[in-house]
Amino acid sequence: MNLVDAFDAGSGTTCVVGAGGKKTTMAALAARLERAVVTATVRIPIFDEWVARVEVTEEPAAIVESALTEPAQPAASDGNDSARWPLGVVPAREEKRDDRYLGYDPTVVDRLAPLDLPVLVKADGARMRRFKAPSEKEPQLPSTADTVIPIASVHVVGEPLSEELVHRVDHVADLTGLNPGEEIRPADVAAVLASESGGRKGVPAGAQTIPLLNMVDNAELEATAREIAVEIHERVDVPRVVLAEMRADDPIVDVV
Repeated sequence: MNLVDAFDAGSGTTCVVGAGGKKTTMAALAARLERAVVTATVRIPIFDEWVARVEVTEEPAAIVESALTEPAQPAASDGNDSARWPLGVVPAREEKRDDRYLGYDPTVVDRLAPLDLPVLVKADGARMRRFKAPSEKEPQLPSTADTVIPIASVHVVGEPLSEELVHRVDHVADLTGLNPGEEIRPADVAAVLASESGGRKGVPAGAQTIPLLNMVDNAELEATAREIAVEIHERVDVPRVVLAEMRADDPIVDVV
């Protein structure tokens, strides 16, 4: 199964949440889609280097619709129109920091759905950590979301529950029963990703959840990821759990 098919990202709105690879996952998907829109409902690091262009606009649907009607450009060797796609749309650059864009209200992202293009959305933040549970105000999911991808890095297994690797330690503790400083187990990662207060929080009715276990870069971590995937399936009905190393040329390790 290829990356786009693994997440059913070839059409509709795909939202990434969690920690441990949101940006790399969005970039990997965008690079494999013929035409993709990249956006966010929360702050997002500057991503100009992995899209064809970024438009700063309060009306993203109008910009995307205009891009669809622009005269054709010479196609890249893979068939993609590299001059226009992937297309990033954001409302503004953050005033206090020059390395991030702001995100749209989810209702604005909803307006992209009728344009019938793959839309990739960053829908929460993690402050560069590798595991997290959402706050009361997260995630910011558009109602038109078709797929939600909750992400965690398998590298956290065996590490202490601490702010060094985990965003919102107290929320993770509540969902797992761990105390700060205790070792994170495969079952703990599964508990957070499978929970309606964790990785499945706020998923719109009719949308699917496809968990991603990222940074699976050796055989030992693959075994750990498989253990987590089994635990997820025991806790909740999801179509599949994806094991991947999103920084690799061929990211998919397995689909469980």
